[in-house]
Amino acid sequence: MPKVIKRRHFLQASLAATASIGLSTVRANAYRLEEDIEALVIGSGFGGAVAALRLGQAGMETIVLERGRRWPITDAGNTFSTYQNPDGRSTWLSPTTVIFNQTKIDVYTGVLDVKVGDGILAYRGAGVGGSSLVYNAISYQPTKENFYRVFPRSIKYEELDEVYYPRVRSIIKPSPIPDLILNTEYYLASRIFLEQAAKAGFKARKLDIAVDWNIVQQEILGQKVPSAITGQVYYGLNSGAKNSLDRNYLSMAEATGNVEIRPLHVVTAIEEHSGGRFRVTCNQITEQGAVVAKKTFVCRYLFLAAGSIGTTELLLRAKHNCTLRRLNHQVGQFWGTNGDGVSAIATSMQTNSTLGGPATAVIEDFDNPTAPLVIEPVPFPIVPQGVYAALGLAITKPEGYLTYNRATQSANLFWPKNSANNQKILQANLDTYQRLNQANGTSLAIPLDFSSTGHPLGGAVMGAVCNTYGKVRGYPNLFVVDGSLIPGSTACANPSLTIAALAERAMDRFLNKIPEGKEWDDK
Repeated sequence: MPKVIKRRHFLQASLAATASIGLSTVRANAYRLEEDIEALVIGSGFGGAVAALRLGQAGMETIVLERGRRWPITDAGNTFSTYQNPDGRSTWLSPTTVIFNQTKIDVYTGVLDVKVGDGILAYRGAGVGGSSLVYNAISYQPTKENFYRVFPRSIKYEELDEVYYPRVRSIIKPSPIPDLILNTEYYLASRIFLEQAAKAGFKARKLDIAVDWNIVQQEILGQKVPSAITGQVYYGLNSGAKNSLDRNYLSMAEATGNVEIRPLHVVTAIEEHSGGRFRVTCNQITEQGAVVAKKTFVCRYLFLAAGSIGTTELLLRAKHNCTLRRLNHQVGQFWGTNGDGVSAIATSMQTNSTLGGPATAVIEDFDNPTAPLVIEPVPFPIVPQGVYAALGLAITKPEGYLTYNRATQSANLFWPKNSANNQKILQANLDTYQRLNQANGTSLAIPLDFSSTGHPLGGAVMGAVCNTYGKVRGYPNLFVVDGSLIPGSTACANPSLTIAALAERAMDRFLNKIPEGKEWDDK
């Protein structure tokens, strides 16, 4: 057992007592457990996993609260549901699936969640490892020029490039797809994409992917359940090929003996406590979402890593309920989609577009006359032969925002999908696809779709709610270390690597206690 629990206060009944009674009794007479802890991390995605590991290595007693369950890879290869036979494991507490063709399922704490907003659908992961369970595993570093189109100059790109990006890569171990695997039938769409990009004169290359290619090769040889090679990305890879955070950062954090991860703990409130500490309230739930206990934690240091939607909602609730009175009025502002736009390209040949995941290649059209962007082919189970799907990423302005809804006690999300900047990004995409189509005789089979994002960013951004190290203004012991820190875009790149690198930078600052100077002058 980890040594992290200092004190436990049983206010209504003990765990031993509740273990001996039925679930209905627990629901009716939920005990309250309060624990004192030095550091508390809410969420276990890229920011939370980094924070947990570095706190554990520093010897700080730490608890990580995660709303989702653990997803250990089984020898039978049946951890996750599949696109072909979706069940409750696919989706977070919903009676239907939320991507592709909606299917009725049992309500369960599945891996993929959606926030339905005004003008946008925002997808996010749920489980120990957060969105690393359901993402395309792309570890993509933005260029220096694009980085400074988004981030302030007070963040030294050279420091990220030389220290923090390499540090993250050393743990999640991304690498490009080997040619031996790329040349199989499963990755035909990726090969077509690279060939067509070259013919159109684009700069195109393989991406670094946080995947164990040896396991993918075992899938091809029939030694592991087919998962990556059949494009099963967004519900998790049953073969264990994906280097998700539960298998590196988080397991390393637990191995320190100073970190304990509590799955199925849904945080509901944050409030100030005495001596600059915080009290955090949460519901412990079953895998069907039923509340079995209400718990409180008192911590000296609090790290928010529940994702752009989750972290922002917690701060908005605390502001509305006056439990964090010094939060400013910029909480919820400067939200964006990372410029996500999905399309489909029709060709005159076989494409095997439902196979071969995660995404493996990229076109970098940074000289686009309208706006810089990148295009990545992605496996989609609903795309027919002769077509392949592609995802565009651009530098969107953080024009979205979240507000607190008193009636639902949750956040409402708003996105101006027809804004001038979003129309500019649409035109940039059309420019790139036109060049691709003209050179290859292809066509835009499905119009560009900007109605959803898998990369929600912002809501508690640097320079507004907190500084570039994530420290929340007015609260020296409260930190934001996830995608809500980032103003709407990670500069023509998938966000995970930059989120983790900025979290590494923030944790260095916190643990080394560097004098702060005039951080709040950062723009």
